[in-house]
Amino acid sequence: MNHYVTPDLCDAYPELVQVLEPMFSNFGGRDSFGGEIVTIKCFEDNSRVKEQAELNGTGKVMVVDGGGSLRHALLGDMIAEKAAKNGWEGIVIYGCIRDVDVLAQTDLGVQALASHPLKSVRRGIGDVSVPVTFAGVTFRPGEYVYADNNGIVVSPSPLKMPE
Repeated sequence: MNHYVTPDLCDAYPELVQVLEPMFSNFGGRDSFGGEIVTIKCFEDNSRVKEQAELNGTGKVMVVDGGGSLRHALLGDMIAEKAAKNGWEGIVIYGCIRDVDVLAQTDLGVQALASHPLKSVRRGIGDVSVPVTFAGVTFRPGEYVYADNNGIVVSPSPLKMPE
């Protein structure tokens, strides 16, 4: 597992990185994570999140545009554990999560707006691998995202931690 420090990445790659507006909190068992972006656009329906978590996510980060909804959780312990088992580096959710105590013990990076105890509905609605925009940044599938307790940054190409 790689360790990322977003201030160091910003200092080393100022011309490449875009920084998300500071609204996310770290809920996962990993303090830092990064990898290739896989996007999901959904609203109060985590069907696509569950489907992606069941796929091999080695070296990848799921970026979920949940429309900023604070009414339902798009990620809970069962999906997070499946994602960790399948090698996902982390999940960034523009929305809510739940099961915070279990997520904190799961080997997965999780950044989200807040926690909410109500699960999402599953209607099979949502898009995968489409550009999504939130927190002042557009996420494109195949680009890269890095997160730690300082914040979240996006880059069009992979970044290495400076020596």
